[in-house]
Amino acid sequence: MASMPFSAAFPSPLHGFSQIKKNSVLSSSSSSMAFSIPSVKSSLGSSKSGFLQHGFSLQSLTASGFVFKSRSSRIFARAATEKTLYNYTVKDIDGKDVSLSKFKGKVLLIVNVASRCGLTTSNYSELSHIHEKYKTQGFEILAFPCNQFGGQEPGSNPEIKQFACTRFKAEFPIFDKVDVNGPNTAPVYQFLKSSAGGFLGDLVKWNFEKFLVDKNGKVAERYPPTTSPFQIEKDIQKLLTA
Repeated sequence: MASMPFSAAFPSPLHGFSQIKKNSVLSSSSSSMAFSIPSVKSSLGSSKSGFLQHGFSLQSLTASGFVFKSRSSRIFARAATEKTLYNYTVKDIDGKDVSLSKFKGKVLLIVNVASRCGLTTSNYSELSHIHEKYKTQGFEILAFPCNQFGGQEPGSNPEIKQFACTRFKAEFPIFDKVDVNGPNTAPVYQFLKSSAGGFLGDLVKWNFEKFLVDKNGKVAERYPPTTSPFQIEKDIQKLLTA
């Protein structure tokens, strides 16, 4: 079978997302096939490196219009699975075991968070606002710190907890720092990704990717890092009233 190298051009460092420039080219020959996706003129917070640990840049991973451009680009769960979120036990930010079955019957928004990302302030602020608004209606946010993207969550668990709770008044559960990609991926993220894989496979693309889980512990929708919590509010309302 012909190999399929993957390449993308990206003209600027990351700070926030701007216009996506679509210019896909697909070419092939008898011996090889090259596939270039749209280049991106964008930025998303300062980072020490423009490349993810897996060899892809954030720009290349976000260049697909249907994945990252708008609300209409949401990725829906691709397959049912026997397991639910409730089959998993995780450690909280204080190192205590927490069975996720304690959240049965609730609508959940699961987010991989970071303290030093360009998306940190807006996401934490909106997450705290939405949590306060809907927590009495059966809604909860589960935050999983992760240091795999630009090394933007380097602190210890106590430092992460103090940052989130003091600066942003976060009252939702924050858990132990985890890997969301690679050989040491936390089992709960293996479940989330297998339930809602994306265009480029099941890789989590960057800090603040979001999974919306219904009252039965199944992944209902998946959102890219650039989708703000406020943009998800209507979907949360829909699941709360289902």
